[in-house]
Amino acid sequence: MAPLPEAEPRVSRRRNRPPRTSPPPRDDGAVDAEPVDGEAIGDESIVDEAVEDEAVDEQDETVEAPEPIAAADVPEGAVLVASKLGKDYGDGMGLDALDLEVGPNELVMLVGPNGAGKSTFLGLAAGLVEPSNGAAWVHGAALGTIRARAATSYLPDTPVLYDDLSLNEHIEYIARMHRTQEWEDYADDLLEMFNLTDRADDLPSRFSRGLKQKTALILGLIRPFSLLLIDEPFVGLDTPGQEALVEILTDVTDQGAAVICSTHQLDLTSRATRCVGLRDGELSYDGPATVEKIRALVGG
Repeated sequence: MAPLPEAEPRVSRRRNRPPRTSPPPRDDGAVDAEPVDGEAIGDESIVDEAVEDEAVDEQDETVEAPEPIAAADVPEGAVLVASKLGKDYGDGMGLDALDLEVGPNELVMLVGPNGAGKSTFLGLAAGLVEPSNGAAWVHGAALGTIRARAATSYLPDTPVLYDDLSLNEHIEYIARMHRTQEWEDYADDLLEMFNLTDRADDLPSRFSRGLKQKTALILGLIRPFSLLLIDEPFVGLDTPGQEALVEILTDVTDQGAAVICSTHQLDLTSRATRCVGLRDGELSYDGPATVEKIRALVGG
């Protein structure tokens, strides 16, 4: 398989702009009023003590989220570092104070029952979900920043495709958008491995679920990345497609990428370097990937 794609160097269009250190000036002639200690509002000059006491009680009942490590303490060389990373959806914790470090050449199986927090974690790591607490970094860059997103390729569990673009046009669009170098030969390799060469000029919007999944995988692989996040990629794939994906994930890991794959696919166990288990939004296991352990994490 061809080496991982690389991006062309980019020139910032903002390099000559002076940094902004204060909010832009207002142009309506208004002047922001400054509060004066003890100033009365209308005829009211006394604070309601009952309201104040109630606010103090609420503060006492608030449970403070654990503090993450400082950005300066992020381990050097790590691809992804999560520190006390969590997501509260309001009606429950999708992820609760997760600590995790993933380095290059790691193929991590993310395992757990439904509702364990796997998709939430992947969305957070991709910078698409706003964390409620904690922090995480990709190559030392905070989640959601341009540097972190440029290094991350994320494939959700449901393929997202354009209705009016052919498979070839999808590939070219993604490759050019990410300034991928020499992407044409790599695209041909991927099309061949997923047995889609003869369908390259067809519209993926008319594909079956399995072919759409193969298309999404190609699009996630054609762009440059050092962190690959995949949510249930084996769903819908035929046996040759599953075998091709196992080989591809092994290959990109061998080339230095970090891969986190949410899956219970036992065929990947022998290639995985590590298994991370989640249950009820909390870390339940972090160790070697074995068939027995994965079965226990899913059904235990």
